[in-house]
Amino acid sequence: MRRFFAVTAAAVSIAMGLGSAMASDPVRIGFSIAQTGLFSQAAPSQMTAYELWRDDVNAAGGLNVAGEQRMVEFVFYDDESDPSKTAQIYEKLITDDQVDLLIAPWGTPSHLALAGVLEAHQFPMVGNTAASVAIREVAPGNIWFPTSAIPDHIGPNLAALAKQSGVTKVAVIANLLPFAQENLQFLVPALEAEGIEIVVNESYPPDIADMTTLLVEIKESGADGVIALSYPADSFLYQGQATELGVDAPFQFLLVGPTISAFADAFGEGSSGLVTLGHWSPHQDAWPRARPFYDAYVERFGMRPDYLDTALAYMSLEILEQAVAEVGLDHDKLREVISSGTFETINGPVHFTGVENDTTPTAFLQLQDGEMHLVWPASIATADYMPR
Repeated sequence: MRRFFAVTAAAVSIAMGLGSAMASDPVRIGFSIAQTGLFSQAAPSQMTAYELWRDDVNAAGGLNVAGEQRMVEFVFYDDESDPSKTAQIYEKLITDDQVDLLIAPWGTPSHLALAGVLEAHQFPMVGNTAASVAIREVAPGNIWFPTSAIPDHIGPNLAALAKQSGVTKVAVIANLLPFAQENLQFLVPALEAEGIEIVVNESYPPDIADMTTLLVEIKESGADGVIALSYPADSFLYQGQATELGVDAPFQFLLVGPTISAFADAFGEGSSGLVTLGHWSPHQDAWPRARPFYDAYVERFGMRPDYLDTALAYMSLEILEQAVAEVGLDHDKLREVISSGTFETINGPVHFTGVENDTTPTAFLQLQDGEMHLVWPASIATADYMPR
């Protein structure tokens, strides 16, 4: 899983595939990755998608570049989870390394930091793990965001799911990091609009090491729903300590974390019934690419993909691959086709209006018997919601 972390901070990863060498030069694709720093726990979920796609493309003979097959070569650097370093790296990738294509770093802050670089160089890139209302402030034409997990959509949808699930009193706790706080901003009025009483509303620092005080407050509040606007590390912490303290609200939601394969492995049946953010599942038969991707990932890495970040990262590559097959590497043509086209992905069709995916609905997953199922909205659900 972490084999890619063995490379140095400034690394070139070349995968030339099997068989005879190609006459054409490889397509060089550049990006930064959070190998160290705050987001390094999340980065493997993105990198494994990149590796799987690259190796499958090369094993099949190379990337279709407007009818010409060319092998794929990655050029990547450690951005140290620092958005300012991310922007510097993408400037280098464009001007010094002169890569042919770019793919995305991890997280909203890094996406927003590099948007100006893309605009300055008129260099198109399909993003993936960015989710914020701030993406709408980015000038359209050089970056696109496949996610539908935008906080002003998450809040009303989550409140509606909680109401439908019978929640009358809810405890809300939130990490102080931006994505969690942005979700809190839209969630609170949405819960109030649904008539759900908020009996706990607390925020906590990103490096929290003990949630006992928060969890005791939740347990004593009489809440029949808990919404933790958490990141992976604090989702693990919440689940472990909530189980120890007997927090047994029928509806429990963790923002980011339960989609990671290691989460279900760590908590087993204790995690069953948890709800989390995500809009992809291999169980949706309407998406014919979903199950083959899942099976290939499990075979390659020996674990399930992250249903959020890995899926988004792979979707971004599917979109880029289809655009390159149609028009090649010309940036003006790529910009035009990505802005106007509809692309088949593991998450179904994707089309963009401006920078946003206008096709995929905001959705939630639930862990049921060791499997992640879509339970909201009904239009793409693969199972009914089940109380814990």
